Amino acid sequence: MRRGEEAMVPEAEFRSYYGQPIIKSPVWHEPHMPVYLYLGGLSGTASTMAAAARIAGNDRLALTARVTAALGAAAGAGFLVAELGRPERFLNMLRVFKPTSPMSMGSWLLAVHSGLTALAAASALGPVLPPSPVTAVLRAPAVASVLPAAGDAAVMATVLTGPLMSTYTAVLLADTAVPAWHEAHRELPFLFAGSALASAGAAGMLATPHAQAAPARAAAVLGAVVETVAGAVMERRLGLVGEPYRQGKAGRRMRLARALTVGGGLLAVVAGRSRVLTGLSGAALTAGALCTRFGLLEAGRASAADPKYTVVPQRRRLDAGRPASVPAGP
Repeated sequence: MRRGEEAMVPEAEFRSYYGQPIIKSPVWHEPHMPVYLYLGGLSGTASTMAAAARIAGNDRLALTARVTAALGAAAGAGFLVAELGRPERFLNMLRVFKPTSPMSMGSWLLAVHSGLTALAAASALGPVLPPSPVTAVLRAPAVASVLPAAGDAAVMATVLTGPLMSTYTAVLLADTAVPAWHEAHRELPFLFAGSALASAGAAGMLATPHAQAAPARAAAVLGAVVETVAGAVMERRLGLVGEPYRQGKAGRRMRLARALTVGGGLLAVVAGRSRVLTGLSGAALTAGALCTRFGLLEAGRASAADPKYTVVPQRRRLDAGRPASVPAGP
């Protein structure tokens, strides 16, 4: 077309045959999957916080973090089973160990991490819980003599499983054909890690006396910063594919998540000894982390439903001389 001439043909709309999406929409459901993503990250970072607190001699924060990690792992497993529909489906995934499959590795990681956090929490709670059949077993001489050392060893082992729990779900999302997730593979691990750090810090602030909760407050603030920056960089870098994170229901959720995370982080800085402000900070950070997971799921659905988010990036890669292939669907 010569300079100054106007295009006579309107820009093509990206439609698929018979009005069907080009790729399948994610089959994950609310609230099971978003809550599982939140709880897995919470458990992973809380377990790492427990190890750091144990090394530093902050036993009170270590106790809070151990219990948080165990509860998060147990509840997360429950939500995952609810998402799968039948408990035996989760057990079936443990029949295969496939390093190339994020789902297979994630199932094994969750199983190992859940066992470690349960042992760590049991060793810490055994001496302080009221008498019961369970605590009677934990306080039996044969068990009590080895339980503290076994619990400490389990905590140290979660230094390996904890960071993986906090970020493997980002790999799980990015390793799909869903454009809003796949194209964000660079930022998603940082987004999930920051959100998990803010969540674990919030739990530590809420359940630990102020004098021992300073590391948890610092973790909450750092996590809020990392999550906010990673989310902003992701949306800006993605350009067209990042539209689902800014528009519609997903956009509203992501904006709410950002406001809650930033507000919670600021409150953590100025809360001081105020239990009211500390409570508001912890609640805001927790709600922000959940909204982030719900927003991510909705953005994935929106990007899978609109063909342009699949077609345009492929054409750009072809024009640039790069492969246009995408990974297998979710």
